[in-house]
Amino acid sequence: MSVDQQSTGDTLDGIMIGEFAAVGTSLMWTTCSILFASAGRRIGAFSVNSLRIIIALGFLAVAHVVILGTIVPSLEGVHWFYLGLSGIIGLGLGDFGYFGTLVILGPRKGVLLMSLAPVFSTVFGFIFLREILGIWAIIGMAITLTGVMMVVAERDGGESERRLSRKRKILGIALGLGGAAGQGTGLVVSKYGMYAGNSGVALHSLSVTFLRMLVAALFIWLVVIFSGRLGKVTKGTRDRPALKRLAAGAFAGPFLGVWL
Repeated sequence: MSVDQQSTGDTLDGIMIGEFAAVGTSLMWTTCSILFASAGRRIGAFSVNSLRIIIALGFLAVAHVVILGTIVPSLEGVHWFYLGLSGIIGLGLGDFGYFGTLVILGPRKGVLLMSLAPVFSTVFGFIFLREILGIWAIIGMAITLTGVMMVVAERDGGESERRLSRKRKILGIALGLGGAAGQGTGLVVSKYGMYAGNSGVALHSLSVTFLRMLVAALFIWLVVIFSGRLGKVTKGTRDRPALKRLAAGAFAGPFLGVWL
């Protein structure tokens, strides 16, 4: 095999790994959305966002020690800045909108709205990273956008869905769009942070995920403390059914899903 053929084969293998990871992410995100929506109706979206990130951080710390042999990766300051910023935007602010829309609109419409995160990441990726999609990818995005808007705009009335006031529904949609924008933007910033630094070599995806989650957890719990909600959030730990769903959802989404 020539060098060019080997290089092409490596590229194709990399593309396939990326595509399988993307499909795996979607499956994990669907699973955790159902679990988090159920837990959120018991203890609230704010408590879900605060508690699940601590649980996920524990999973990531164990995985980081087992796979890479250290609990905290050795990184440059520029990595901490961009990946930390990505964690705050995507996992802190973005996920607050995500859990809010799950609780208000339910998993079906909430997940659909959050599927717009790649649209935001594509737009910002084009602006800041000069990433360009082909015409078929753009057409596919347009079809997805149309489908999402049609489902979200439809009247409530399904047997499994609660009827919402117009004001409540608008709030749910706004939280979903804000969450998708936050997650999409956070992904773009995290990709930039992965390649930042003097070496120019991409960081290990597990280290990137752990760092983003660590900074996001610090941010979220500072908000919890200074907003006076510490008592309410810790009270949620006494709800065992909600805590079980949180643990399962944290393993599927913030741990495996974000890593993938």
